[in-house]
Amino acid sequence: MLSSGDMDEQRARTHPSLAGRRVLITGAARGIGAALAQRLHDRGARVALAGLEPDQLRATADGLGAPFWDCDVTDRSRVARVVDEAAAELGGLDVVVANAGIAAQLPLVDGDPTIFEKTVAVNTLGTYYTLREAGRHVAHPNGYAVAVSSLAAAVHVPLMGAYSASKAAVEALGNTLRQELRPSGARVGVAYFAELDTDMTSRGFGTEAAAAFLDGRSLTRVTPLVKGIDALERGITRRSRIIYAPWYVAPILPTRRVAQAVVELATRRRLAPVLDIARLERVELTTPQPEHSPGMPAQSEDRP
Repeated sequence: MLSSGDMDEQRARTHPSLAGRRVLITGAARGIGAALAQRLHDRGARVALAGLEPDQLRATADGLGAPFWDCDVTDRSRVARVVDEAAAELGGLDVVVANAGIAAQLPLVDGDPTIFEKTVAVNTLGTYYTLREAGRHVAHPNGYAVAVSSLAAAVHVPLMGAYSASKAAVEALGNTLRQELRPSGARVGVAYFAELDTDMTSRGFGTEAAAAFLDGRSLTRVTPLVKGIDALERGITRRSRIIYAPWYVAPILPTRRVAQAVVELATRRRLAPVLDIARLERVELTTPQPEHSPGMPAQSEDRP
């Protein structure tokens, strides 16, 4: 019987294309980013990490012996410096994973507009800034970029308008970049996940409004994080166009109009009291943000 170490070594040999790959991951302090960094490191890749939450980021990086940078992805100039420094540290980049993201519930009418603004700043502008800067480094025949979107880009549920809008934009960015990088030989993948077992899922749905809306259920069954990391590993190895987890995400994507109609039919009866709760409830973003994010619009003095 193989020991766990022998099994890890055997698995690493089945993915030789990951050995030596130079990978930059944003949003790497915890969740998908930290778990992916560990997996790729175990497969022989050289990883560089960027993120907020410095203590967790340092702990993740120290465990891998990897370079890391504190990086607010809404700060375009900071992203540019971090990407260039990571490329210099690794001797170039083969893969970038634009993973940094946040979420919070938001009723579009009478909800806190700063939630929408911060969500778009991190998820959309942060992804754009990351791909913009890293694109020139991965623009070579072995290069690959991953834009981490969500099933929420395709199917939109109440209270998640900010998140859905931002992730739909991420999908569009990835699809556009794929075409623009094609002449260089690089490829681009868009990752779509349903509810993975991460802090984002538990914090995002840990509200009174979400509890009333879900009534003890889940929008989709929460999937172990390892399923998402397996999918990302396969996608990076193959430089896939689409990455998804769990399995049922794949058939939903091309049938999104039907899926949207089903969601609207299933949620309409119990929505009114949920919206009343959500309008009054104070919520926090799933990852605390700096006091001032450069990508945030200035607030008008005559608006609350």
